[in-house]
Amino acid sequence: MAKIPSAFNILRKDYADIERKIVVDEEIVPSVIEARVQEKIVKQINEEYDFAYPFNEAKRLQQLTRLKLYNNQRRDADAVGDPLLFTVFNTVHAALYDDRLMSRWEGKGGKGDEDVEENLNALAENDYDVMYKAEVDYEWNWDSEFFGRGLLLMTDFNREAGFMCPMPEVIDAGSWIRDPRATSVNGNNARGKGAMRFGGFEMGMTYWEMKDHPGFFNIDSLRKDKEIKGLIDQVREARDTAQGRDNFPAREEALGKFNNYEFKLLNWFTTIKGKKFLITLGNRRSTLVRLVPLDKYGRWPIIDRALYPLAKDWDGVSIPDLTEDKQRMRALLINLGVKQAKAEATPQYLFDQTKIKNKNDLNLRFNKFIPVDGPVGDAMHPVQKAQAFAVATSILDVLDAAAQRATATPEIQQGVSPEQERTLGELQLVSSKVDTRYSMNAKVYGWSERRFWQQWYRMYKIHFKDKIDEKIIRIQGALAPLWRPLTRENIIAEVDPDVKIESRVISEAKRLRQQQSFAGFAELALQDPENDRRYIQKYMGRLQGMTKEELDVAFPPTIDEIQAEEENQLLNNNKLPKISVQDDHRTHISVHAKANQNPSSLAHIRAHRKLMLVKRDRTDLFQPAPEPEFATPGQQPNPAQGTPAPTSPTQ
Repeated sequence: MAKIPSAFNILRKDYADIERKIVVDEEIVPSVIEARVQEKIVKQINEEYDFAYPFNEAKRLQQLTRLKLYNNQRRDADAVGDPLLFTVFNTVHAALYDDRLMSRWEGKGGKGDEDVEENLNALAENDYDVMYKAEVDYEWNWDSEFFGRGLLLMTDFNREAGFMCPMPEVIDAGSWIRDPRATSVNGNNARGKGAMRFGGFEMGMTYWEMKDHPGFFNIDSLRKDKEIKGLIDQVREARDTAQGRDNFPAREEALGKFNNYEFKLLNWFTTIKGKKFLITLGNRRSTLVRLVPLDKYGRWPIIDRALYPLAKDWDGVSIPDLTEDKQRMRALLINLGVKQAKAEATPQYLFDQTKIKNKNDLNLRFNKFIPVDGPVGDAMHPVQKAQAFAVATSILDVLDAAAQRATATPEIQQGVSPEQERTLGELQLVSSKVDTRYSMNAKVYGWSERRFWQQWYRMYKIHFKDKIDEKIIRIQGALAPLWRPLTRENIIAEVDPDVKIESRVISEAKRLRQQQSFAGFAELALQDPENDRRYIQKYMGRLQGMTKEELDVAFPPTIDEIQAEEENQLLNNNKLPKISVQDDHRTHISVHAKANQNPSSLAHIRAHRKLMLVKRDRTDLFQPAPEPEFATPGQQPNPAQGTPAPTSPTQ
């Protein structure tokens, strides 16, 4: 392959040539990137890294230090740790993780959108397990709640049998370095205002892991020289310290370069000549080893999730922000109380030396008698000390209550009976207000969940090849499991569908409210024979949680519904189907409402409405044809009666 002259550094068209000619399997082919171009890329990234690193370092190290508060296994053996952060954190974490966010796809009315919508919902449910989304959500939520913002990267598409789906990966928030100007990854509005210009994180890979990846190059030039305090080493050291493990990163140097030695690499997201790239550097950010174009994703393929976001701010508020100082003070007061209890167990005394001559008599022994000169009187008194533990106990209660109020985690939410007796009404009121606070967190998480599924759909749109790829998914049908093969046309609509995100708890509560309110209306509406009883009954089934297939089994489609569905295919192509005088016009109108709105569909619906009026005014035109008489063996038909002429369809 011939070299392409002057890339990135002269004109924008040079970049277009590079993007067109050297992208193979969505990775940059290294042989055509000139050495001087590589040097310019490395220089740009180091300038951005040196600018961002000091801004992030203080906050990042503070967050890593807090890992010891979450689980400090290296505290003094005679000291007591307070689990306030762990208790509050896991109460919030468990509530938000248990309340799974549900995705529901809705088409925008294009051709075949109803089938695509159903297929996408089934595919999303299937991929939830294949992508290990439950495990991903646990780590993603954990980072959001501990670091204030969690980051998820989705650029890989696994084409192996049994997968054939995007593979999301949670970025370690402890090693993330970002643009100081950014308020979020892709901005806080549709225009992308506040989006990051650059940012990245460190990772470790062996020689053979890079060798197996088609996008890496220059890996033979990587050296075994690590930074003394790299980002990933700092994160590992903080976690090892919190868990009570020994951390010896220098021992890694004993491993062979071409065996399982781990090279430290920097993954950096940046723009070059207005084009987005993921670039990987090695050898202490001096050697280019990967260059991946990202413009096909539109925005950065990173989804960020925040727990308590602040307007126009990246970091927001995390749970350790609200509990760190309180846990430290509680631990201090608890340990002071322990020392005071020990002091009271071994008290001090004042004694009269003129009465007790032998100090050995003061040593404790069972049934010991101590001689004194003269009356016993006040020969010895205990030393009076200040009793501060009662004050400390009240302070502990105040600190605990402050943490509970800040994070909406009262004792009842933690699974602990409240110390103060409460009436049932008070407990229900507290529980409802806790649900209100948590529902806000679930809605905020819903922002990132919506972006996740939008990126998921975009990955299929980019990587799922027409007339090549096929994916078979299992669907739990009404009667038995079904195996449904999906091709590109089954899941990619002409107009990208919308995805709605709703909390499972909120969705279930909403469905129950609708079910209760609709039940009274349905009871009244079903009494009128003019109302559509079939629609009312099917809608009640949907409110009961029945799937479309279960409803189709319980309410088989009528002949008019089947006929109207077939006519919709003609209407979608702007063609007029024929109307029969025997049609159930009301059923046809309700089914035709799902067709594309075009002149033919509008005219066809108007014709059905017109025929309904004609049928009301001219009932003689719509009399059912009498059934013909069939002669029995040996009997002739009545010639006077004859055979009635069939009614011909009219338009």
